[in-house]
Amino acid sequence: MPTRILVIKKLALKDAVLLVGLPGIGLVGKIAVDYLLKQFKTEKVAEILSDSFPPSVHTKESKVFLIKDDVFHFNFKGKDFLFLAGPVQPTLDFKVGSSHEHYEFAETLVNFFKSIGVSEIITLAGINVGDNRINKKPEVIVAGTDDVIIDLWKKFGAKEDKKEGLISGAAGLFVGIGRLHNIKGACLMGETNPQLVYGDHGSAKQVVELISKRFNFMVKMKSIEKDSKQIEKAFKELTTGLEHPVEDETKADNLSYVR
Repeated sequence: MPTRILVIKKLALKDAVLLVGLPGIGLVGKIAVDYLLKQFKTEKVAEILSDSFPPSVHTKESKVFLIKDDVFHFNFKGKDFLFLAGPVQPTLDFKVGSSHEHYEFAETLVNFFKSIGVSEIITLAGINVGDNRINKKPEVIVAGTDDVIIDLWKKFGAKEDKKEGLISGAAGLFVGIGRLHNIKGACLMGETNPQLVYGDHGSAKQVVELISKRFNFMVKMKSIEKDSKQIEKAFKELTTGLEHPVEDETKADNLSYVR
């Protein structure tokens, strides 16, 4: 079963913005989008199924459901926004998957979003800065389809990293394939550390704040602020107790690798 889109409500939008937050390093993108969804009154308009997802089913109250991602619609002051959220994206473990699955997943969805009026794609992800994550406030790194969109996000506080790098998975491919379809876009990457396996709420908070500044969203930050402090306290205690520090992967001669 290739990627399948189950449309719940048909939409015909104009100049809509798509925000993508699927699981990745530090769960930064997923936490950010899930938090925005809790803040806004959105409507689910589609479900995404794919054979590139884990071969499992979700059970709830003894009922069986296929694992899926969801698409939500939100209109704010006359501007349409779509959110792609969920627990999965195609696996990066090529022992059980292939690069074809990633491209098929992204191409199918980009074509769908373009057909209903999306003109801008913003993917949210994490970028590994090693132990530096704890030593300073995380920043948000931007990579985009052109200088105009990059400069726009820099205006609101994002930083530009001109070193060569890779953005893997949906966070990279949605923007890259979108560019082929003349859809402008950017990937916003919150600085994080892969040891934060339960999620980097502090980094996600920075991403949420950046998005809120650009679109003038009214977002209450108290809950995510509390979670970020708890996570960072636990991580500091963990790293202090380590006998062998994690190797710093942020040296200039290394490629950035994010998801």
